[in-house]
Amino acid sequence: MNLNYMAIAVPFFLTFIAIEYLVAKKMGRKVFHFNSSIANMNVGIAERLIDMFTAAAFYFFYEYLHQHYAIFDIKATLLTWIALILATDLIWYWYHRFGHKVNLFWAFHVVHHTSEEFNYTAGTRITIFQAVVRTLFWAVLPVIGFPAPMITTMLIVHGLYPFFTHTQLIGKLGILEYILVTPSHHRVHHASNEAYLDKNFGDMFIIWDKIFGTFQEEEEEAKYGLTKQLDSYSFLWQHFHYLVELWYAAKAKTGIINKVKLFFGSPADFDPEVRAIVERKFLSKHKVRVSTQKFRTYVLVQFSAMLIMLFFLLLFEHHTDLFLQLMAALVILVTLINCGAILEQRRWVFFLELVRGFLIVFTTFYYFPHPTTFVLLSLFTVGSLVYFSTLQRQYLNTIYGR
Repeated sequence: MNLNYMAIAVPFFLTFIAIEYLVAKKMGRKVFHFNSSIANMNVGIAERLIDMFTAAAFYFFYEYLHQHYAIFDIKATLLTWIALILATDLIWYWYHRFGHKVNLFWAFHVVHHTSEEFNYTAGTRITIFQAVVRTLFWAVLPVIGFPAPMITTMLIVHGLYPFFTHTQLIGKLGILEYILVTPSHHRVHHASNEAYLDKNFGDMFIIWDKIFGTFQEEEEEAKYGLTKQLDSYSFLWQHFHYLVELWYAAKAKTGIINKVKLFFGSPADFDPEVRAIVERKFLSKHKVRVSTQKFRTYVLVQFSAMLIMLFFLLLFEHHTDLFLQLMAALVILVTLINCGAILEQRRWVFFLELVRGFLIVFTTFYYFPHPTTFVLLSLFTVGSLVYFSTLQRQYLNTIYGR
């Protein structure tokens, strides 16, 4: 059976997150916070999901460049593998540095830095937007002459390593601190302390930061997150808030040159008051105010079901048709949005539940177009609309309590 074994990444990462959680609990250190950890993993789930539809495109992009524009024809040897890992990491360094220095790139990369906690769940905060931008930077590799199979294999390794640098439980690692990016180095990178801003851009090797003058040793205790915290667990807002801020700031600029300068200017020069303006416009302040925490159980149930669905969707990717893949992906994406909205205790989460229900109804009827199925699903639909207010009230009471 032709299975997609990349699906193993889901239980693999979850296992290490669970181990870190248990070790932290035994050490008496509170490095996990429910809302933030769920929000972090939601971002990672979306990336894994969308990657299922885009990974092949990245591969063929590298293959096309290699076939048509390669300067050299590099073969796989020990020396060329070493050269590739160094080249990959050097390009990453500059991609990462641009991601912090250019507003447009920061709009895609900021999602990774939004979390106010620093643990393995923060290591999963990678978006598909980042993957696209990184691919454009790494496009130089096939042009140099590295073949697509070598590049994609290296990118898997290169993507795995930094996950393990997102932890507070591992101290300094002796001589490795001089060569590799360690958890200590990466804690500095994720900190919002003034002394730590825009430091330690390396992904695997810290040597680039030392060569190009961006190295900072861990000294004072780090405060994680943004210099102006986002204060939102919304899946959509965490992804798009900075793009919205850029758009509104650009609208206030006169002349196309000034607008372009804004998008390619520095985040350090960006007016922080713009966030307050767009938050007042797009973020409702009407949250449910409750003391109960029972909604956490419901979020965990949703989250667990979504992970199981994602795992089997990835594992049997080559044995499911495109329609089922798309419907399953939509259900997962709606669930991701729903989880974030529930964590923020929004009243409109019930509408997302209806959307998810109708997606399941539509998919069911697509595969079982029997009259009995049609009648049952019609009754479900009509009942949901007729008793909408009652169902919404009972739903909110069940999740949030009275």
